[in-house]
Order: sequence, then structure tokens, then C-alpha cells
Amino acid sequence: MHCHCLINAFDSKAPAKYNEETADTTGKLIIQGTVILQKKKTVSDRLFSSIFRRKKIYVQLVTDPENDLKGKLGRRTYLKEEITKLTGLGDGETAFRVRFNWNEEVALPGALIIRNEHSSEFYLRTVTLEGAPSHGKIHFLCNSWVYPSHCYQKDRVFFSNKTYLPHQTPAPLIKYREEELEILRGKGKENDMLEEWDRVYDYAYYNDLGEPDKGPEHERPIYGGNAEYPYPRRGRTSRPPTKTDLLTESRLPLVKGKDVYIPRDEKFSNTKLADFLGDTVKSLSHGVAGLLDAVVDMTPMEFDSFQDVLDMYEGGIKLPNNPLLGKIREDVPTEFLKSLVRTDGAHFLKYPMPDIIKEDKSAWRTDEEFVREMLAGINPVVISRLEEFPPVSKLDANRYGNQNSSITKECIKQNLHGLTVEEAIQNNRLYILDHHDTVMPFLRQINTETSSKVYATRTLLFLKDDGTLKPLVIELSRPHSKGDQFGAVSELYTPAKDGVEASLWLLAKTYVAVNDSAYHQLISHWLNTHAVIEPFIIATKRRLSILHPVNKLLHPHFRDTMPVNTIARQIALNADGLFEAAVYPRKYVVQWTSSLYKDWVFTDQALPRDLIKSSTYIAIFPEEWQSRIRKALMDTSCS
Repeated sequence: MHCHCLINAFDSKAPAKYNEETADTTGKLIIQGTVILQKKKTVSDRLFSSIFRRKKIYVQLVTDPENDLKGKLGRRTYLKEEITKLTGLGDGETAFRVRFNWNEEVALPGALIIRNEHSSEFYLRTVTLEGAPSHGKIHFLCNSWVYPSHCYQKDRVFFSNKTYLPHQTPAPLIKYREEELEILRGKGKENDMLEEWDRVYDYAYYNDLGEPDKGPEHERPIYGGNAEYPYPRRGRTSRPPTKTDLLTESRLPLVKGKDVYIPRDEKFSNTKLADFLGDTVKSLSHGVAGLLDAVVDMTPMEFDSFQDVLDMYEGGIKLPNNPLLGKIREDVPTEFLKSLVRTDGAHFLKYPMPDIIKEDKSAWRTDEEFVREMLAGINPVVISRLEEFPPVSKLDANRYGNQNSSITKECIKQNLHGLTVEEAIQNNRLYILDHHDTVMPFLRQINTETSSKVYATRTLLFLKDDGTLKPLVIELSRPHSKGDQFGAVSELYTPAKDGVEASLWLLAKTYVAVNDSAYHQLISHWLNTHAVIEPFIIATKRRLSILHPVNKLLHPHFRDTMPVNTIARQIALNADGLFEAAVYPRKYVVQWTSSLYKDWVFTDQALPRDLIKSSTYIAIFPEEWQSRIRKALMDTSCS
């Protein structure tokens, strides 16, 4: 059964001129169209061309006759005439000419049907009709994989580019708009194993991070759907449960041919960059990581010296001529990675030299660089203006005891450029990078049950007259040995240039950087960006038709999020994944992010509220920026 989707969509343009080339032998008007598509990578060019010679793919226009609630299907038009000279084609794309009979008695075609009677899928980018009377060029933006017809219960329908709010939708279109949404919601497939050609967007919890079949140490909680471990939802992949725990979804190795289900149109586009990203992640997780364990270092989880770090920039890591390298190299899919994993004794993992150490290899040790990276680096928005002194904790005192800061006025007053602490606060000169409350609740577990040894940190900063920041004091805190209810045990470190004090100050700055990096990667980047946006992608696809203007506005912002999140669950967030190996919470990585998600509020993500929160460090910016930011805050507050 065909879906006849109707749109009367386009503004009038100059009518096309009639000539012999635009009419068939019966005198009916013929309009030409251009179809741009991309073949599946495994299909040869020769076979691809034969598909069209054998009339395996056809297009039908759907028009909107007057006084009729049914769409009228045009004649089948097969793709067979390849256009050899057409600019603007992407990598692997091919253009074909199609011709349609034009019936001037009906309105403009508002949708088209594509039917694929070949055994292989293809990517349909656009269909453009040229010279339509009174309308000129008509454009259909498709951007979708079309599988063989036997994969679908209904033929694929693509709507024109006209958008409608639900109450504006023409009556003949409403039914077919809803049919398309039902397909995307997975109607009739709620309990089915999803296949690669399915276009289902559905919800699931994060129950696929552990592998209980491997033993208790590989078990992980289910995140989402419960008050203990709240979490944003992810896309349903319909894998069967594990043998040990029926509530935990089994995992698939991230190798070619066994990809975890996500709708095909959400997967990485077929470009060199996407191929590189996908293949690189797979190879690093399954080959190169094992290589480092096996042949590089007796302590691969850590650097033995500062020179180990510099070696990555000055010449890479020298690999031995080991038979294991040859086996790993055979499994590496891209030429880029083949050039990394060398078997001829060449270097491995050579990175470009960072600008900061090109001239001075010790420049990263300075206080100026410490604060510059904090502000100009990956996570500046967690810096806030200090509003009360000493800083106070928001943790439950009944459970965690006294967690307020032990920083005193005496330890910072000599570095306030003649100001008192009260004057510095009043003049917006004191700031804080506070990673105390977010870390402390997990610190005892992390330090006793994992290989990590870290502190909760508070760093006070002073805004100098030249507009730069300088560190005043770092507070390192750990849980009390007698129990959490006894509060924090804290030590203070202040800037020093020489001796043991300088080494301790450098170590304290390192602990701050470790906390800041982990918070950025796991909270600011992963949780508050990637994880929270996935349920919005699913909801948009399930509830907002492609005809809805909001859908079109959101689509570019959602691109590639679902495949990135899928890969993250496969190799980064999972038990013994990259995050657990590289970021200090270790096996508590996701549990830590879940604890902070409890305080995530949707309305706080709105721009006006975000600007108001950002105003806590407004004085850090140059003066000419400050007036603009304050005006923006006033405007948003008034509105």
C-alpha cells in the first residue's frame, strides 16, 4: 500500500516556456528532474550503474487534486539516465535524470514516493524538479537511506520542504503525517529486535554498561528509571539481556558487521572524517590499547617521568620489533592508523608540540599558565565570583559533618594588593574554582576502592588590575578517617617559588587540574551536553513531524549525537572502559555523573538563566565586554 502524502507547498514563479523538448508525443507537458544519491560503499560502480539500466528504482509524484482528499499518484519514473556533468556532487554521489508527465489540472506535487527494488540500500540526498509551470524549480531535501522495498511495510515517502504547524496542516496531509510518525515511534515493533533498516526512535535506560556474565567486578548499576541513580534516557537498541542478569542488556563488540542499532540516518555520514572517527575509536579501543599494555611500558596506566610526556612531542614512543605488532596492524582498518602502528621500528604516537612548551618546556609550571589554562581552557564556566568568606559547603551537615572551608583571611591578605577581603569581594576581585562539594561524597570510595588518590579542591583567585587572575590559595580536602560525619580534613597551600614549598604548591595545582579536567569531561561535556540531549532527539523524531518548523530548526544541532553516544557507551562509559581507565573516579565514573544529574534542572538551561549564572564571573572579561554582557542580562531579565 502506498502512502500518499500531500503538500501544496511552493510560491509562484515565472511559468516555464513550452517547447518541443518539454512535451511528449501526445502533447502532454513533461518536466525534468534530478535525483542525487549515493551508493552503499560495498557496491561496485559497475553494479551500481546496472541497477538503473534494469529499472530497479522508481519515483512517483504525489499531487493534490482539487476537491479531493486523496493524493493522485503519477506514473512510475525509473532512474536510468546518469548525469555525467553536474557540479556540487559530494564524495561517492551520482546524479540521475528523471522525466515526469505534468498534469496541469492538479495542484503542485507535495511529496514523492521512492521504491527500491534492488537488493542493496542507497542514500537519497535530493530530488529536484525543474521547469514546473508557474512554479519553476521544486526541491525535495531527503537525506535518508532507502533500503530494499521488502524491508518496509510501506513505501518510503519524502515530503517537500514546506513546513506546517499541526493546526496549519492541510487536511489531506494529516493522516499521512501521522503514519510517518507511527513508523518512527516503532508502532508494532515494541518488542521486536530492531534491524539496521528500521527507523525506530524509542527510549531505554543505561542498562548496557556492565557485563555481569564476566563476573561481579564487571557489574554496573542501571542508570535511569530509579531515584537512586537518575539519568537521561538513551535510544533503544533491543539487544537481548545477559545470561546472569535479565535487566542488563547484552553488549556487542564495536566491530564492522555487528554495530549497535541506531536509526541508519543517525549514523555518521559517509565521509572521510566520519570514517576516520569511527574506525579510529574502534581500533584504539580494541587494538592499540592492548598494544600499549603489551609492548610499550611496564606501567602503561601512568607516566614514569616528565620526559615520558615530552617524548610524545619530541619523537613519539619507540616501539620494539614485536610479532604482536604485525598481528594488530593487520586488524587496523585505516591507512592513517596503519601509519601509526609501524612494524619497522619507527615511532608511535608522535603529537605536535604545544605552543606553550615550544620556547620553554617548564612554562606549564608557572602560576600564570595555571590560571590562564583554567580560564581560557576547557571548563571556564565553573569559575564563580566569591560571594561570602570563607566559602561554605552545601553538603548535608548531618551526613558529612562540617565541610566549610578552612581558608583564613591571614593566608591571603598579603596578596590582595592592599585590599581587605571584604573590599575585594565587594569590588568583584575574588573568585573561586570550587570542586569540593561535587567530589567529597565519592572521595572515600574512590581513594579506598580504586587506584586513584585525589582530593576535593577549592582554589581562590584574585583579579589583578591588568585583567588577569592569580591564584591565592588552594585547599585540599579529604574525608575524616573516623567517618564522614566528622567532616573534612583540609590543608592549605599558597604560592611558593623555591624549595619543598614550591614542589608542594605544584602538586596542589596538579590536583586542581585533575578535578577540573574530570568535571569538564564527565559533567560539562558528557552529562550536560551529550547525555541530556539524546532524549530530546528521540522526542523530536517521535512527536514532531519533518514538516514541523521546529524539527527543521533542531535537526542540525542534533547531528551525530546518537552515534557518538553509542560509541561512548561501548568503549568509554562501560565497565573497564576508557573513562574508568583514564579518569580518577574509575568504576564510579557514571555513578558520579548520576549523583550530579539529580540537581540538573531543565529550565536552568535557558539562555537568560545561564547568562545570570555567568554574571558571577563577569568582571573577568575586558571592560568593553562587561557593558555588553550587563546590557544583555538586563534585556533578558526585563523580557
